[in-house]
Amino acid sequence: MIGVTVLGSTGSIGASTLDVVAQHPQRMRIVALGAHRNAARLAEQIERWRPDVAALADEAALPELRARLAGRDVPTQLLAGPAALEELASLEATDYVMAAVVGAAGLRSTLAAVRAGKRVLLANKESLVMAGPLLMAEVRRAGAVLLPIDSEHNAIFQCLPAGCAAGTTPAGVRRILLTASGGPFLEWTSEAMSAATPEQACAHPRWVMGRKISVDSATLMNKGLELIEACHLFCLPPQQVEIVVHRQSIVHSLVEYIDGSVLAQLASPDMRTPIAYALGWPERLAAGVEYLDLVRAGRLDFAAPDTVRFPCLKLAQAAARAAGLAPAILNAANEVAVHAFLERRLNFPDIAAVIESVVTKLAGGAIRALEDVLEADSEARRIAGEACERRQHGPRAA
Repeated sequence: MIGVTVLGSTGSIGASTLDVVAQHPQRMRIVALGAHRNAARLAEQIERWRPDVAALADEAALPELRARLAGRDVPTQLLAGPAALEELASLEATDYVMAAVVGAAGLRSTLAAVRAGKRVLLANKESLVMAGPLLMAEVRRAGAVLLPIDSEHNAIFQCLPAGCAAGTTPAGVRRILLTASGGPFLEWTSEAMSAATPEQACAHPRWVMGRKISVDSATLMNKGLELIEACHLFCLPPQQVEIVVHRQSIVHSLVEYIDGSVLAQLASPDMRTPIAYALGWPERLAAGVEYLDLVRAGRLDFAAPDTVRFPCLKLAQAAARAAGLAPAILNAANEVAVHAFLERRLNFPDIAAVIESVVTKLAGGAIRALEDVLEADSEARRIAGEACERRQHGPRAA
């Protein structure tokens, strides 16, 4: 039996992971579940899966979790606190760790899983965006196996030569093309986007995702972060990673080789496909997804992204070229700005404006240790918070 730990179990990726595991009860068991503060959802999952250990990063939510499980005769050990998810990531009974904690909060637990030499199913792209060189060095040192879960990077991994591991340059590859759905505002004018609400930004046309990543998709920042992630995963410079808008979200990404061949991975837009691939690799597992009907799909369209209406992508591309601490600064500023937008303290275009003000002010520099990343993250958040206060005016409710 393969022991699986799911960090971020109450989110959409966590729920999809549990759904795939449920289809293979003779192959996998849930060892541990970890979440931030959603005690109600975690209690339901504990009752269903009865893991050895479960944890909440927010200690204040632990009493609610205990109360919900009182009298249920559940043998699960409960933990809480900032280091609890790190402990779950390195449990001896765990073989695979789904790293699906959203944002910078997932960095430490992802590092813990890598340092423990686990198979790490990486859905927390911010870990690589913030500390890519450190994380990949730890992968090599610990002998961990890193498998990407983002549908785009998972697609690329499937299209690379057999035996190509994360962090190594794939032989014969000319460039990688990351596909972008374009988000809900692809056809909107700049004027219309100025009045966009959080509800509209989170109404993704193809994928069901959390609120933060939905806004990132709407600004195209998500694609910029994925570009940075791809550079680390596949050991390629930014100029060999391109973005193409593909509205149908059927081609999940493409790899072009030096002989002119282009390989693509196609599937229905369902995160259970990349999750099942990573859980079963190098084998294939049933994912419970709807199979792709190309005749019904009808057509596949591709276009270049508009970095004038979506300046976040351009900011991310610049951070990828600058490397070092620049991506960590970009990510921190984005998280603060998106949070402010979701709280209706910023208008949609102000997200990019806040990020640009932060990356312009902070010089970045080289990454020597994790402390450098954390300090840059903290300073960028402080400056972004001040910028949000200066611009504070949010969209009305839909």
